[in-house]
Amino acid sequence: MRTKSWWSRTDNRLLEGGLALAILLVSLFGVLLPVLGVTGPFDPIHVREVAIDGTTQLAGPVTEGQVSLVGTRNADLVLDDPDALQRLLLALPEIVDSLLIVLILSLLLRMAHTLRDGDVFVPQNARRLRIIGVTALLLGYAVPLLTAATTDALVSGTPAAEEIPFSYTVSGLPVLAALLILALAEAFTRGAKLRADTEGLV
Repeated sequence: MRTKSWWSRTDNRLLEGGLALAILLVSLFGVLLPVLGVTGPFDPIHVREVAIDGTTQLAGPVTEGQVSLVGTRNADLVLDDPDALQRLLLALPEIVDSLLIVLILSLLLRMAHTLRDGDVFVPQNARRLRIIGVTALLLGYAVPLLTAATTDALVSGTPAAEEIPFSYTVSGLPVLAALLILALAEAFTRGAKLRADTEGLV
């Protein structure tokens, strides 16, 4: 007697639809709109939240031309009328972050497609999980580094540069997430190998 699967086609369609919608929204708000802000049709990003030296106490905004710094400890770096390069530097971390998220969601969507056949333990899914694991590391470490580097470039040559140290802060969570995903990828690899060996015996 065949056991009824707890995962139905409707469940699979809902999963695929949810992932596709997430890809669309992240692509729209995290990639397309920031890119249009850089190129001109839309209002550009002109504010970057920054951490300033804890010993610094500002009596008022630090301003020179287009650049102003407002706040203490956690402050807003404001560019009133950013030029093309400044618009790019402001938007680049968000764009890269969103592109990496889109990559992860796209790989998950492809994995969801394999559920249609009722077997996720295929070699392609193991490779996709490895890519997702590496991408998780990039999200946790490369994107914050890019944010720090672009912030440093934005304030270079302005009075705000003296108040904003090069700040690159990360946590161990991305490493833990990546290790768990890579371990899952290894489980998928072994599951695919076991499936192939079993089919060879039939």
